[in-house]
Amino acid sequence: MLGLPDGTRACLFDLDGVLTDTASVHAAAWKQMFDEYLRVRAEREGAEFRPFDVTSDYGPYVDGKPRLAGTDSFLRSRGIELPAGGPDDAPDAETVFALATRKNDLVQDKIVTVGVEVYPGSVRYLHAVKEAGLAAAVVSSSANAEQVLRVAGLIELIDHRVDGVTAKERGLPGKPAPDTFLAAAADLGVGKDQAVVFEDALAGVASGKAGGFGFVVGVDRLGHADALREHGADVVVSDLAELLEAGR
Repeated sequence: MLGLPDGTRACLFDLDGVLTDTASVHAAAWKQMFDEYLRVRAEREGAEFRPFDVTSDYGPYVDGKPRLAGTDSFLRSRGIELPAGGPDDAPDAETVFALATRKNDLVQDKIVTVGVEVYPGSVRYLHAVKEAGLAAAVVSSSANAEQVLRVAGLIELIDHRVDGVTAKERGLPGKPAPDTFLAAAADLGVGKDQAVVFEDALAGVASGKAGGFGFVVGVDRLGHADALREHGADVVVSDLAELLEAGR
């Protein structure tokens, strides 16, 4: 009934863009942070201000990646190399860490003020997963995953969570490395061949493929189905509810 291979025991879900529409919240926060920095930098150097483009910059450079990696990735795409910095950086410091922290502050503010939208099809699918007796885990690069799950009302449907906080504590590299997904499967006591990865980000799909999981579901929220397949998705859907229809 779930549209998954026989023998599946666990579903490993990315959060932003798969279960919740916090991807749009993250995209807005990335744009606000980068545009503020790029505008100041352009004025200082007498150069043209080129804003962060959600359509062309979000997917390739920041979506699905740990916050520091996404910040550095986008800056380098513009030929900008900044010091890594650290937790003691001032909020206005010109470092990767300070900019990434600013983005996280914006996300947390938007989660509280704007809220979190949940995809109805994903909620239906989570309930079906639980009814089928499969384990469900969230595997997210976000350090705000627990807060998002609580605000979205999904916390009771999730058995386990490996997020940005977990990755930092365990020293796990982020997506597209498969380590966070592998850790979630191991924590659940499930072999990777019995676990299915659900991802909307190219980096996330690539990590599922690299981890050798039994099946990788690409969730196309941005109109890049072909790219998801190229990065390793076994099947691509626009909504998880489509898998329920396919499983009938």
